[in-house]
Amino acid sequence: MADWSIELADLTKRYGNFTAVDHLNLTIGKGEVFGLLGPNGAGKSTTILMLLGLTEPSSGSAHVCGINSTSHPIEVKRKVGYLPEDVGFYDDRTGFENLMYTARLNSIADKEARQRAEKLLMRVGLTDEKGKKTAAYSRGMRQRLGLADVLIKNPEVIILDEPTSGIDPTGVKEFLDLIVTLSKEEGITVLFSSHHLHQVQQVCDRVGLFVNGRLIAEGDVRTLAGKLFTGSPYLVEAGIAGSNISPEWVSALVMPMKGIESVHSGNNHWEIACSYDATADIARRIVESGASLTYLRRKEYGLDDIYYRYFEGGNDHE
Repeated sequence: MADWSIELADLTKRYGNFTAVDHLNLTIGKGEVFGLLGPNGAGKSTTILMLLGLTEPSSGSAHVCGINSTSHPIEVKRKVGYLPEDVGFYDDRTGFENLMYTARLNSIADKEARQRAEKLLMRVGLTDEKGKKTAAYSRGMRQRLGLADVLIKNPEVIILDEPTSGIDPTGVKEFLDLIVTLSKEEGITVLFSSHHLHQVQQVCDRVGLFVNGRLIAEGDVRTLAGKLFTGSPYLVEAGIAGSNISPEWVSALVMPMKGIESVHSGNNHWEIACSYDATADIARRIVESGASLTYLRRKEYGLDDIYYRYFEGGNDHE
């Protein structure tokens, strides 16, 4: 358990006949950024509540930094910082005063609290606004102050629940860059729950896909794509020009090649699904045929492809 910041073993939560989380097994390493993805009602929020010791599991266990969340919830809360989608502050107090209040709640001495607050305000880019009352803060400023608020107790794990909702694109980039820095430079473990697929792909080392209370897949994007698009994990896009180019001609050209699974066409654009990276072999075959190869690239499956396949295309992949 020493190598894991979070360890869930057969974690289950039932409300009467409804199972919100169903025998969840998951480990998240120290300093890792892990993304939780899934539709509303998938079980993500319930999992977070059990991690924080805010609700008890029906069965199974959750350990954070080696501490059982059910039997020792206070100890877990000392290790974990939680940033919800909507951060609450005392609007009649300044950003600095709000941080000091949180520090006192965590029994941090005033001198040390002031040093931490000043450092964190600078880190999240709010030094110039530290004396401004939070009622005047923008949405992005409140989220950045929320991150500083989470960090003031020096947590080992931070949990972010839709943290970029309502923030402008520049603010989102700055926020995500800070998350990556915290993870890589300070070894903080991050659990990032979001519906923004491109943001999760940008910052997370691994992702977990939730549906109907179950973790149906987990891994990095490349691993998930390999599992999901079994048989054709590679897709080569090609532009082929010539007077005799037709779907039948392209299929006759590339389908006999080893590892070619299918060919789809449209306006001189061709998508060739392969069981291995056949980019070089396809290029050679097209050039040797005498056709004009206008472009060739290997498409990487992204989280949008994976998410659509699972949640929009049905549950046949479980």
